[in-house]
Amino acid sequence: MQNQFIVTPFFIDQSQPQIEQLASEGWQINKPAFVNDDRYTRMTALNHGLADFTAKTITAGDRPISVNGDCCVTIGITAGLQRAGIDPLLIWLDAHGDFNTFETTPSQFIGGMPLAMLVGKGDQTLMENAGTKPLPEEQVILADARDLDIAEGVAVRSSKLRHIHYMDDLIKHDLGDRPIYVHFDTDILNSEDAPSMAYVAEGGPKTDALIKVMQHLANTGRVVAVSMTVWDMAKDTDKKTQEACMACFNALIG
Repeated sequence: MQNQFIVTPFFIDQSQPQIEQLASEGWQINKPAFVNDDRYTRMTALNHGLADFTAKTITAGDRPISVNGDCCVTIGITAGLQRAGIDPLLIWLDAHGDFNTFETTPSQFIGGMPLAMLVGKGDQTLMENAGTKPLPEEQVILADARDLDIAEGVAVRSSKLRHIHYMDDLIKHDLGDRPIYVHFDTDILNSEDAPSMAYVAEGGPKTDALIKVMQHLANTGRVVAVSMTVWDMAKDTDKKTQEACMACFNALIG
């Protein structure tokens, strides 16, 4: 199984061309031509590109690796996995829960909702447009999520998600026998190691601790897809954050 890479240089539906700088030779660029100004239509076009890439990569016996500007693209990747016949365990590594809906969010920020969408909660427009079937909550591990809005926290606690607060506990946790899809939002890292984040949350694992988790997941031999949401590249002038994030990313994908 070889890694096949795709980069989606957008934040939600807005172009972020600096993300393309992370692409190496042979990477695909998910940059469709948008036909109108409707946000959902633009986001759906991005998810369709990711679903197609993911399904084709899995069918070819390889592993899709996505680098992207926000977490909503997980909907397209999950659609592609399902299209290829994979019903994964989703491990969501994030400082935030992304478990809001339009009814619970104080900000109305759609980037704080994709995990809720993936388990069938809240607005399902993006899910339906991508052809993504909701995952059972029991098939999701939410790791860290130390920064939850009040109503979002209630929703997480009342759900059947497995919320693991500390990285050491994830290493000890029974991951079952399903294929694993790992989503890595880099803002999970401690800001001392990775300060250049758009949404900084106090605390979190240090780089060495997260590398150990990534190596543990890689050693299962069952990671079939990976996505990484990037840091604030414009702020990262000394590349300190990039170095920490890429060390963790590389530990996971080999």
